[in-house]
Amino acid sequence: MQLHCTRPGCPRPLNSFADLDDNQTLKTVQQKFCTTCGMPLILIGRYLPLKLLGQGGFGAAFLARDRYTPAMRPCVVKQFQPAGTLTPSQLATAQGLFEREGEVLEQLGTHPQIPDLYAFFELTVPSFQPGKEDKFFYLVQEFIDGQDLEEELADKGRLSEPEVREILGEILEVLTFVHDNQSIHRDIKPSNIMRQKPSGTMIGNKGKVYLLDFGAVKQVATGAGAGAQSSTGIYSMGYAPPEQMSSSQVYPSSDLYALAVTCITLLTGKQPADLYDPYHNTWNWRSHTQVSDRLADVLDRMLLSTPNQRFPSARDVLAALKPAPAPPPVSPAPRPTSVTPPSPPAPSTSLQKPPPAAPAPRPPRPPRPAPSFSVLEFLAGAGFAGFE
Repeated sequence: MQLHCTRPGCPRPLNSFADLDDNQTLKTVQQKFCTTCGMPLILIGRYLPLKLLGQGGFGAAFLARDRYTPAMRPCVVKQFQPAGTLTPSQLATAQGLFEREGEVLEQLGTHPQIPDLYAFFELTVPSFQPGKEDKFFYLVQEFIDGQDLEEELADKGRLSEPEVREILGEILEVLTFVHDNQSIHRDIKPSNIMRQKPSGTMIGNKGKVYLLDFGAVKQVATGAGAGAQSSTGIYSMGYAPPEQMSSSQVYPSSDLYALAVTCITLLTGKQPADLYDPYHNTWNWRSHTQVSDRLADVLDRMLLSTPNQRFPSARDVLAALKPAPAPPPVSPAPRPTSVTPPSPPAPSTSLQKPPPAAPAPRPPRPPRPAPSFSVLEFLAGAGFAGFE
């Protein structure tokens, strides 16, 4: 097994130990030391740094294993490295800042899309210089197995509007939680947003996104001027807003600015320097992609150079992204009608006399018998007629 030395400036940080390939030895060995600089390799007797994940001016991050867990749980060990040689008072100040940082991270780690904080400790070791000691500060966080958006962008070239809207909505929810807890991230960019590997075998199943690298996070000052705070110069060029670079002041809307720059780089596949016009102090990104007017208008407002012209909060951005409610249906206007006199009411059927019943048909009369002819009656009648 190889262990990585965490001392800054170690000329040969990789160390190989064949005996650590045995699982029983790995879990019971007391300590291992760097064969080059003598730095203890098993941090506080528990964490085994395996490889360097990244390094910057303020520290380094290592992929490590926790040998006090049954499955040797993977984790991320971050080391705070103050630049240059610090005086005792400067070191005490740095230690105080780092301790407050740990308190903030412990609180923020309760969000499901922010890595959990596992451990927080300091380590004092003999220095390269004889008779002196070096003090280092470490924190151990949850390891998110996935791909950050910078790597995803390199693979795809650019992301679609539905993909960016999904990322934007999720990170806005995280920032709502961060800002509600009186903190500001101050270094949002594609490489600090990690998409977890999807679980299961479903086609199209995507893992959720995490907001990483809270090494720059600071608590917002309370009292007068609350909502803004001084910056120590930790930011990424191109993503940081003007107030953070010029006046070292940051606000919740400063995070919104950096998030908007992240979104337009994902939509266009171009770097911030290719989208920003310093002569006119504007962002020219719309011509490089096709998006809906609603999303474009929201991003443009987040990108305004003056903090108070942007959205005041992540919650307001989420509200602006929602589709407008459909207007209530309008009933048609009644048609004009001519005035006609009211018709008389129909007579009630209860008062109406029933029509007379039709007479029953009479049975046919039997034919009369033909009269019998009598000569005497005929002569008598003729005589009577002649007498008259």
